[in-house]
Amino acid sequence: MGLFILRRLGVMILTALCLTFVVFWLTNLYPNLEKLAKTQGNFRMSDEAVESYLGKNGYLQPMPVKFGQWLGVLPGWTVDTDGEITGKCFAAGTPKDERRSFCGVLQGDWGFSTVFKDDVGSIVATRLGLTGKLMLCVMLVMVPMALIIGVLAGMREGSKLDRSLSTFSIASTATPEYVSGVIFIAVFASSAFGLKWFKGSATSAMENVTFENFTLPVITIALYGMGYIARMTRASMTEVMTAQYIRTARLKGVKFSDIVLKHALRNALIAPFTVIMLQFPWLLNGVVIVETLFNYKGFGWLLVQAASNNDIELLLAVSVVSVIVVLVTQLISDIGYVYLNPRIRIA
Repeated sequence: MGLFILRRLGVMILTALCLTFVVFWLTNLYPNLEKLAKTQGNFRMSDEAVESYLGKNGYLQPMPVKFGQWLGVLPGWTVDTDGEITGKCFAAGTPKDERRSFCGVLQGDWGFSTVFKDDVGSIVATRLGLTGKLMLCVMLVMVPMALIIGVLAGMREGSKLDRSLSTFSIASTATPEYVSGVIFIAVFASSAFGLKWFKGSATSAMENVTFENFTLPVITIALYGMGYIARMTRASMTEVMTAQYIRTARLKGVKFSDIVLKHALRNALIAPFTVIMLQFPWLLNGVVIVETLFNYKGFGWLLVQAASNNDIELLLAVSVVSVIVVLVTQLISDIGYVYLNPRIRIA
């Protein structure tokens, strides 16, 4: 297992570097850099002024060099302007003995946000924590309910309970978050129907989570993801319940509840486990609509702000975090497969 994890970590690092370089290359195309210069200066800047700005900030270097500096494996750029030396790793007037040579991602320096005027690392950490709080609540609601629905539907294929739960699962998955979210706000938060049970905005949940301000966004996301997991669990449970060893156990007179809990359930959870792990990357970046609808400024909201405002450093940081989350969840999924099904061999 240790060797398997080391191999996968090596592949993960290589994959992360490749994907990150692609994002870095796309964000550092000259039209984006030109837009950045004019945003920081003014939109009437001449081409010479744009070139001057980009040159003073190290944007006109070769792409591999810029990528190495951003990672922190190459020394940061320096510029001598009328005898005053500035650079990526130090400001003007910094004593020579205090000037750093390396200041990239590996050194914990993610850059400076041109939109929020703050350190990128602290911004991403704050928004990631907010979305992590939302993800935890969603998973605590979505996963148990989806598994219960899927197991109950798959226990007796073709029964009325199976048809009812399957219809509910399909309906929940087919309803987009922005539709269910608007319906929930109109019914449970709007004064039009007189049911002011919850708040239509989750902004206050960023500071203090309560049942009133966090229920609607959690239910909106959980309802959409619940149906897919339930359908996968139902299909897996149906297949397991028709297996030969289940038939043998039933012929021997084993209680039906013991067959489900002790024999069928573990094997039936193998396929849904992967689907559940895939929900983490989706929840990290795919809840943009819900966060916008309920005015909850989390990681998805931050991604939209970085992309729409051409905040290169912030967009790179968000992309790297997204890539890492996807790769880590895939690794956990593979390891979980081995423990759930001993017949799977790492070799």
